[in-house]
Amino acid sequence: MPLHYHRIIIPVSGGAEDDRAIELVGELAQRHPTSITLVYVVEVQQAMPLDAELPEAVARGEDVLVRSERMTRLRLPTSVDLISTDLLQARSSGAAIVDEAIEQNADLILMATAITIKYGKQVIGEAASYVIKNAPCDVILIRSASDLHMQEALEG
Repeated sequence: MPLHYHRIIIPVSGGAEDDRAIELVGELAQRHPTSITLVYVVEVQQAMPLDAELPEAVARGEDVLVRSERMTRLRLPTSVDLISTDLLQARSSGAAIVDEAIEQNADLILMATAITIKYGKQVIGEAASYVIKNAPCDVILIRSASDLHMQEALEG
């Protein structure tokens, strides 16, 4: 793992976990020039064309990106050269995130995920699983401790 990252991709979804990723990126980008790309993926169902008009989903994505960019600018040091946003439309969030990392020549994907229970087992989301297996760069995955405790409480 490098001592510093120059190009960081942060997938955002509009949830509380986004805040955790943005706080952590502030620590990672403290002393070195860094560019950050915030990515929101609108997933398109297989039954629809990939370029389908999805105005509500796109509007939500734009709102999430504006909020995330504002939070990022407030929390980051002046060493951050560039904060950009990208709204993607794809069949799979994980594949879109990996493709973006390849296109941006990213050093790091910093993403948050939640633990869910599926068939009695704890699993991470499909996007996070795909990114971990296929990313061309380092991946830092944030999982909130409260996710696991909430699941245990529901089961108990």
